[in-house]
Amino acid sequence: MRIIIAGGGTGGHVIPALAIAQQLKQQFGAEVLFIGTARGIETRLVPQAGFPLELIQVGALKNVSLMTRAKTMFDLPRAIAASSRMLTDFDPEVVIGVGGYASGPAMVAAIRRRLPTLAFEPNVVPGFANRMIARWVSAAAVHFEETCRYFPHCRVTGVPVRSAFFSIPQKTDGPPTLLVFGGSQGARAINQAMMESLPGLRAKVPGIHIIHQTGQRDYDHVLAAYQQSGISGEVHKFIDDMPGTFGRADLLVCRSGASTVGEITAAGKPAIFVPFPAAADDHQNVNARALERAGAAIVVEESNLGAAYLVDTIAALIGDARRLGSMSAAARSLAHPKAVEEIAEMVAQLAGPVDL
Repeated sequence: MRIIIAGGGTGGHVIPALAIAQQLKQQFGAEVLFIGTARGIETRLVPQAGFPLELIQVGALKNVSLMTRAKTMFDLPRAIAASSRMLTDFDPEVVIGVGGYASGPAMVAAIRRRLPTLAFEPNVVPGFANRMIARWVSAAAVHFEETCRYFPHCRVTGVPVRSAFFSIPQKTDGPPTLLVFGGSQGARAINQAMMESLPGLRAKVPGIHIIHQTGQRDYDHVLAAYQQSGISGEVHKFIDDMPGTFGRADLLVCRSGASTVGEITAAGKPAIFVPFPAAADDHQNVNARALERAGAAIVVEESNLGAAYLVDTIAALIGDARRLGSMSAAARSLAHPKAVEEIAEMVAQLAGPVDL
């Protein structure tokens, strides 16, 4: 089986794509080629994972300046042509689009050639690339039932998540613990709000312990704020063992990108989501609201992220074991432990008979 996976840019696109590639290689002995761009995180993660990567030149069309949009439109025909040449050279049986800059041109090239195509879409509202080709793809694997209205041939599979998130034991002892993070690079708005909230949290939840991943940029300022506050806390630039850290926490404060949402549902952790307001198509807010409607999370808009409101919200939740338990159960009900296996099966069905 020969498979092309196109797209990338951020970890939210690349990490699930790598999980799909690894499952296809393990289960079907598939040969997988990635198509990405030089500006995305795929240039580092894909070679590290041992997969070949070809690059095309294309930029963004959504939420960018007129000049950037014009340059992208100029690059787009060449990117489609370059993708088409890669399809000729590699001769894939299926092309998978995971969203991001490279996804659109490669999927357009595949659709033109009438090759089987699979769109992977982890957000409630598909990203720009997947929306543009939604009508013509052979099948789509999505995380939310609502997303199926965009794709004629759709299956709810969930987002591939590391197995460790599904095996986190329920926390039964220790101090009330809050985990705060804003992604691998941190989130300045969350970091600032937490620094301003420390005195109030110390007063309202005296025994609270906070684990805070800041990112590199704000680490020194946040560390100093915790040291001055006298609150029990751990401040990290980056947390390597996130599943283990999830296991220590009663409540999370974080962004609501697709990968984070997938990890939270797998772990069954209650969350206060602070969606990134500049996310394309406001997808973080839409993701967060889906979990809020299910009773698994509370959503706090960044514009409302004042210290008093954040302190009151955290204090009300972390002191209410019954509500935390209810939110945890609601989050876990949205999990998809077999996501990567189901997506691999979809790819195999599109590819046709496979010699094992």
